[in-house]
Amino acid sequence: MSARLRDAGDAGLLLQLGSTIDPAINARALAVAAAFRQRAFAGVRDVVPTYHSVAVHFDPATADRDALASALEEMATTAPAYDGGALIEVPVTYGGEHGPDLDAVAGYAGLSPRAVIDRHAGREYRVFMLGFMPGFPYMGLVDAAIAAPRRATPRVRVPEGSVGIAGAQTGIYPCTSPGGWQIVGHTPMCLFDVVRPQPATFAAGDRVRFVEAAGAVPPPVARPRAETLASTGPALTVVRPGLFTTIQDGGRWGYQASGVPVAGAMDRSALHVANEIVGNGADEAALEITLLGPELRMEQSSVIAIAGADLGATVDGRAVPLNVAIACRDGSQVRFTGRHRGGRAYLAVRGGLAVPRVLGSRSTDVRAVMGGLEGRALRAGDRVPIGTEVRASHDRGGMAIATLMNVGSETGSREPVTLRVVHGPQYDWFPDEAFERLQSGRFTVQPDSDRMGFRLSSDTTIARRSDEEMISDATFTGALQVPPSGQPILLMADRPTTGGYPQIAVVISADLPRAGQLVPGDEIRFTFCSLAEAQAAVRRTHGSGAA
Repeated sequence: MSARLRDAGDAGLLLQLGSTIDPAINARALAVAAAFRQRAFAGVRDVVPTYHSVAVHFDPATADRDALASALEEMATTAPAYDGGALIEVPVTYGGEHGPDLDAVAGYAGLSPRAVIDRHAGREYRVFMLGFMPGFPYMGLVDAAIAAPRRATPRVRVPEGSVGIAGAQTGIYPCTSPGGWQIVGHTPMCLFDVVRPQPATFAAGDRVRFVEAAGAVPPPVARPRAETLASTGPALTVVRPGLFTTIQDGGRWGYQASGVPVAGAMDRSALHVANEIVGNGADEAALEITLLGPELRMEQSSVIAIAGADLGATVDGRAVPLNVAIACRDGSQVRFTGRHRGGRAYLAVRGGLAVPRVLGSRSTDVRAVMGGLEGRALRAGDRVPIGTEVRASHDRGGMAIATLMNVGSETGSREPVTLRVVHGPQYDWFPDEAFERLQSGRFTVQPDSDRMGFRLSSDTTIARRSDEEMISDATFTGALQVPPSGQPILLMADRPTTGGYPQIAVVISADLPRAGQLVPGDEIRFTFCSLAEAQAAVRRTHGSGAA
């Protein structure tokens, strides 16, 4: 097929170079991605090559979408051939407790387990892309005889280092996680370590050979080393952690090609407002507080601000408003009495939260166990250090700051929340009536939703043109993925960088803060708008001071 360029919302582009898993198409994608990175376009956040496409994520307030699109289309035919890629040997212990599905794959293939091992280890594989989780390599092509499908019921826990088969693909789990691949072996190799200059062991375009380590018991896989936090200096102490309180900033951009999620604040507008009030940079780290707030003790005089959801904040027993600077004394107690509206509040402290940066960001990603405090939600007794650097003094309070607030932080009633969307990069997977049903339906956020994505339910199902399985491709924040059930999933801050469901639509950037305040039980209506309307909404929002 000829190259096709698709918009992925107003902050993404997807250049599709083919529709099959093919080394030549993948090499073309890697060449385009490499050439595009070299141009260093303003506003570009990430460039992600996949099996057969190149995704570009950009800041719609600063990037020139048309210039990016023109460059991608030009490079689709002019980019020089990709000549990178190393040969990496991977030691594997096959079968037994390390490869519990080896016998099942042998049964599927009508071969002995020994023959399956010989075929799996008997060829060289190409790393087509990284995705699913940090450092996870999608490799192929597996010998057709042993190309067993995924398990009918995924495992809740697949150990780190597991080597699996899923159809024509083979891969290695870089950390313990749920998964449905057929596990045939285990490697002690560490696939991802944030301490290394290049965190991921593999890169797209690498070549891999599996080498059997018969009878060897793999030693523990090395874990990333966490920096030790200073025990003295300005800090706040967590007395009670609340329901789910994490440290978030503007996100971990620049590593999606290695499978690293962006993370960051669910409502970046509210994060920016809170930081603006206390004199921090807009994307400085703050506390993201979900539904039920924590109890905090300030260990020195501080200036804080709270924006986003109204969770009934108090300081030393007195109710405090949103969007104003609040002076706290040494020992002040910050508590939250209960939710009034919205789902996520942001508490910024002058100087920011001085936890170590991991891959350029302080954001917590609990699934990847990365950032924040040990990659987890806060616990009672945690001591969170506070920085000392602030921007040039420009304290602003009350109404001046309130005008910066995006209406996306005002959700919380039971009236449906309207989110504007544009067509997604796989819109042609759906018949015309699917778009009508998406706009006419009311969708409810389900209890099993999280920062990765909101699972939606409705009497309205979104049908695809066929039951054909999509080759995994790049995902985009705000995208509506549609699995075979027809019930969409709204991808949010911690979304995987790639996914196997078509994306029918993408929430526009100006409405993402509103989406970030949704909680289980909230209802959503979707309405389509043009790309030009989405771009105009960004200009209006950016002009008002919010992001």
